[in-house]
Amino acid sequence: MTDPGEAMARLDARVVRCRRCPRLVAWRERVAREKRAAYADEVYWARPVPGFGPADARIVVIGLAPAAHGANRTGRMFTGDRSGDWLFASLHRVGLANQPTSTHIGDGLQLHDVRMAAPIRCAPPANKPTPEERASCAPWLDRELAILAPSVRVVVALGAIGWDASLRALGRAGWVEPRPRPRFGHGAEVVLAPASRRSRRTDVTLLGCFHPSQHNTFTGRLTEPMTDAVFERAREVASA
Repeated sequence: MTDPGEAMARLDARVVRCRRCPRLVAWRERVAREKRAAYADEVYWARPVPGFGPADARIVVIGLAPAAHGANRTGRMFTGDRSGDWLFASLHRVGLANQPTSTHIGDGLQLHDVRMAAPIRCAPPANKPTPEERASCAPWLDRELAILAPSVRVVVALGAIGWDASLRALGRAGWVEPRPRPRFGHGAEVVLAPASRRSRRTDVTLLGCFHPSQHNTFTGRLTEPMTDAVFERAREVASA
């Protein structure tokens, strides 16, 4: 049986080399050349961003795509922007990360039983990938979930787009999508059963969380206690 760590490392290496979507390739590289003034002296990652966290994690966090001056700059999911600052601080508070900050690769951050992923691996213009780009990138998340299948117990979906992408990806990866399709909401919870009990898969609980965007956090639509509650629930389900 293939070691999940080795399988994930091979997948991550393939993700980083991907150039399938010309528009996304052009945009991520343009951003890296033009940069933001605050990061003028930095060398941007400017490649697809692989997942981050252990290959046998029981909790998977799924967002949307790298931020142009966040993960597209640092090379790590949710690292280098305010959404990531909010997210990692919450993970630390509930005991799922060893430190509250994530600034760059090599900063010592470790996630405990959590892996972060996204359905889109390149920063899209205006944060809006096209349907064709979504379809082109989908196999990366599918493969990631296949590697995680023996261990994953909880998926935390960030925002309605993350919720929809998670349902679709779990369906393709061997779990049964509920019908009618459950609606997204903060704190929403739904259990997906494996399509075959003969597989190595077990039930997966999908949890909804408002995306930690500046709009949501600045307006109070998403608060620290609300975020912590979702991750505390994820830890509780994963440990059951």
